[in-house]
Amino acid sequence: MARKPGGGRTKPKATPAGDGAPRGTLKVDLALQGGGAHGAFTWGVLDRLLEEPWLVIEGVSGTSAGAMNAAVLADGYVAGGAEGARLALAGFWRAVSDAAAWSPLRRSPVDVMLGRWSLDTSPAFIAMDVMTRLFSPYDLNPQGLNPLREILAACVDFERLARSPMKIFVTATNVRTGRGKIFRNAQLSPDVLLASACLPTMFQAIEIDGEAYWDGGFAGNPTITPLVRETDADDTILVQINPRERPGTPRTAAEILNRINEVSFNATLLKELRMMALLRQVVGPGAQGEAARWARMRTHRIRSDMMVRLGQSSKLNAEWAFLTMLRDEGRRAASEFLETRGDRLGRTSTSDMNVLLEQEC
Repeated sequence: MARKPGGGRTKPKATPAGDGAPRGTLKVDLALQGGGAHGAFTWGVLDRLLEEPWLVIEGVSGTSAGAMNAAVLADGYVAGGAEGARLALAGFWRAVSDAAAWSPLRRSPVDVMLGRWSLDTSPAFIAMDVMTRLFSPYDLNPQGLNPLREILAACVDFERLARSPMKIFVTATNVRTGRGKIFRNAQLSPDVLLASACLPTMFQAIEIDGEAYWDGGFAGNPTITPLVRETDADDTILVQINPRERPGTPRTAAEILNRINEVSFNATLLKELRMMALLRQVVGPGAQGEAARWARMRTHRIRSDMMVRLGQSSKLNAEWAFLTMLRDEGRRAASEFLETRGDRLGRTSTSDMNVLLEQEC
């Protein structure tokens, strides 16, 4: 059994035809959410999906870490097909971890002893959290330094990315207008990807063509519209990092901020999915135009209950052990999806969006 680029062993291929028979190729789109280090979960999902030759990835919409995964995926695919994409993703996340090796943002002995991946008791994280509430990144980091800029420049050939057969859509939020801006293959650069991941309390706004941009999660995490309008695939697989629902009521300051971020970063995506569900109910058979295109889009979701148990601070944890744990969980979740719902790809949605139309009284 072959070893996969990220380490460990590959799992047996799924048989999505349902009877073991080979299945014809199917075009799919991917929607990749952002979430800092939690994006390593998406790495694992992509690593597993790339093992399936019948899945042809046509378009990828990504925000923040999802945007970086999308760019690395598409560039690696041009260089070496599916295996090239898997190697590129593994190399990117290894570089991220190596760059953070000497960072003070590490788990405290208490977190390590209790087996927690959070940084909640890390002195450096606590100090940073307090400082970002009192000072802006223009005060704390006047040079606008970000180690991810060098990593992206080294890991992605942006000229080659412009030629990728995968259509990449990266969302960033225009600070002046508050609206989302979609960047496509030929427009991508390290600055565009950093803009999509620019949390305004941690990093200076990224200026592109005279406009300042913040994290794309405020405008779409990720944005579905370009997948509907600009690709031929009728199946979209959402790789969900930010939980839609979370049991219980948050009570600590950290829990409250975590849930605020989840709700706000899911809001625009849920509006698009709600519109899709509504159009399915009102657009009749044989209809043409954009509304019909939205209505016939089949939606799927790959998620993990583990993400609900991870706190906000763990999004800054770039330890290799943590990243590879998330990768392995992403591979497991993708395998489960393929084994239990893969036969419905190309036929019907596996994500029930009608629940989004239910209104609480």
